[in-house]
Amino acid sequence: MSLSQQLAGDLPFLRRYARALSGSQETGDAMVRSALELALKDEALRRSLEGGRTALYTVFHSTLDNNEPANAEVAGSAPDARTSTNYQEANQKEASAMRKLAAITDQKRQALLLTTVEEFTPQQAAQILGVEVSDVETLVSDAVAQIDAEQKTRVLIIEDEPMILMQLEDLAMSLDHEVCGTARTHAEAVAAVKAEKPGLVLADIQLADGSSGLEAVKEILAISNVPVIFITAYPERLLTGDRLEPAYLVTKPFREQTVKAAISQALFFG
Repeated sequence: MSLSQQLAGDLPFLRRYARALSGSQETGDAMVRSALELALKDEALRRSLEGGRTALYTVFHSTLDNNEPANAEVAGSAPDARTSTNYQEANQKEASAMRKLAAITDQKRQALLLTTVEEFTPQQAAQILGVEVSDVETLVSDAVAQIDAEQKTRVLIIEDEPMILMQLEDLAMSLDHEVCGTARTHAEAVAAVKAEKPGLVLADIQLADGSSGLEAVKEILAISNVPVIFITAYPERLLTGDRLEPAYLVTKPFREQTVKAAISQALFFG
């Protein structure tokens, strides 16, 4: 089996992780490309890539210090099909996020994402980050405390399964957020955003009337710059690399800690 075949199944999830760290699809994808390019030029790193998913993330972290050129390239790239205004707003948002990143300890967020969204064990996360297992546990604990101190917001939940909807409502309220509305269809979701102006959206991709949560969110983002977390049983459908993809993606069935981590990241960059 070739190296590319070995990595194929894990790369979409590494891209998800990089996007969550950076708050941007473009920046996260550029970080992954840069890491792979650097690893392929170094024989020792290239051999390390053959060690499975934990090894892939370990190599990614080992190259992070050399990823700034990729980030800078994205920030200065041409706007393509985007309007000039939207492009400037996106750059301003990303610049603000980068200033926030500089003000906190990156490893707290990394440890939390690795052990929740990416579902590594503390031992695996310690290997990836190059720290002790006890350090991972401390970093995660500190990150959770930071989540509890996040600015509170109004949450819209787009979900057609009643039990999951209630679970997400309880979870949002346990973090002291206000659930300002719920929606089961594309039309309900768009109407709720216009009426309630939420600060965060939690969205399924398959809705009650057969409509698409993806299309609903696309329309929502045309009228509001609200951060969106997709919650789906089929993450591979959204991680193809062929189109605009979510920066925040949680897999069903989910752990509450995973959703909390995603909410923290979305509000951090939002």
